[in-house]
Order: sequence, then structure tokens, then C-alpha cells
Amino acid sequence: MVLALSVGGTAALPARAEAQNGEQGQVRKERRAGNILSSRQIEKIVLPRMSGMQYIGPEYDPAAMAYRLKFIENGKVYYVDVDARTGRIIGQSH
Repeated sequence: MVLALSVGGTAALPARAEAQNGEQGQVRKERRAGNILSSRQIEKIVLPRMSGMQYIGPEYDPAAMAYRLKFIENGKVYYVDVDARTGRIIGQSH
């Protein structure tokens, strides 16, 4: 049973890695075209506003042309959605 779970659990890993590679490729393409800001530029804008929170990292949504930055504070997870074209915060949730 343990073997079956471990084999089944790893089947999703290649699909997840493939999705991440596609996401990174889309970011590079949009960045080179000058359509979006880099994740580092976005971080320079947003991180100072989130002082006191532990920064986990960004994700990019090519359909929305937005970054979602993930933070943790006092055991709660917070998300900050940022327009990748302008760096403007467009939403926050936890």
C-alpha cells in the first residue's frame, strides 16, 4: 500500500514541473517583449509595503498578466496580487 501511494503521488510531479516550465517560458517571453515587469521589479515595489511579513515567493498567472506574491505572518498565509504590467497591487487575501 505504501508503494502504491508513493507511485501515485509522484505521477503529478512531472505535470507540475511541466506547468512551471511553461509558466517560466511565458514570463520570459512577455518580459522580453516589454509587456510585463520582472518578478524582481515587482518585489522591489511590494516587499517594502509588507514589512514584518515573511516573504515566500511569487507565482505568475499569464492569463491575468499578474503576479501573486505569498507571505506568512503569525501562522497565516497572505497573498498579494500585482498587475505585472504596472506593479500596482490589485488585490490582497488571506
